[in-house]
Amino acid sequence: MGTWIIGLVVFLGVALAAKSIVRDKKNGKSQCGNDCMQCSRHCH
Repeated sequence: MGTWIIGLVVFLGVALAAKSIVRDKKNGKSQCGNDCMQCSRHCH
């Protein structure tokens, strides 16, 4: 039973993180802060 509870807590944490990432992406927020010279991917 403990395994199910821990699994549910982990799943909820991952779901909330994914929801936050999707919401930020829809709002135009970027991981590199829109400063393409500082971005490791150089935002091509």
